Amino acid sequence: MPDDRRLFAPSAERNRTHILPVLRRLLPDAAVVLEVGSGTGEHAVHFCAHIPGLRWQPTDSREEALDSIIAWISHSGLSNIAPPLELNLNNEAWPVNHADAVVAINVLHYTPWSSTSALFRGAASVLSEEGIVYCYGPYRRDNAHTAPSNLTFDEWLHSIDPDLGVRDLEAVEAEAGKHGFRLDEIIDMPANNLSLVFRRA
Repeated sequence: MPDDRRLFAPSAERNRTHILPVLRRLLPDAAVVLEVGSGTGEHAVHFCAHIPGLRWQPTDSREEALDSIIAWISHSGLSNIAPPLELNLNNEAWPVNHADAVVAINVLHYTPWSSTSALFRGAASVLSEEGIVYCYGPYRRDNAHTAPSNLTFDEWLHSIDPDLGVRDLEAVEAEAGKHGFRLDEIIDMPANNLSLVFRRA
């Protein structure tokens, strides 16, 4: 289709089947989910197709990503995904005022460190009392990479932009604490990734 604006991310295709059961366990049956940095939109479509009770709000800061999300929603025919909203994590005001979960998949290492603080600051303003922040991706632990492949990935990120990089889990946990969140779960995932689950302290 010449007008098909859907983008495809190999990482999304690989990790979505592993993330899905984690979200099934963590989220209420009828959760309102705010996804930050939704990228292509593939995660939103996959999760909402398998958990029909979700009400998913995708967001991104890039025009091509927003176009892709719209195209994926249209192609899927799903009614439980809202039209995407433009959201830069570092903006003081977010375009929504309530969610049961804030989901950030492969976001923190692809954005400057300031976005980590902004994520938890924004989440604190929109989450319900029992709400969670879910972060997925690679992390350093105890000041060391957990696998040689993560070191290589980190070096590649730095070569693109010195402000990007695999984050220290302990630093992320400390930043979350400044905004009233505690690290509740660390879940080992395939390919040396982790799922981090934060709840209000």
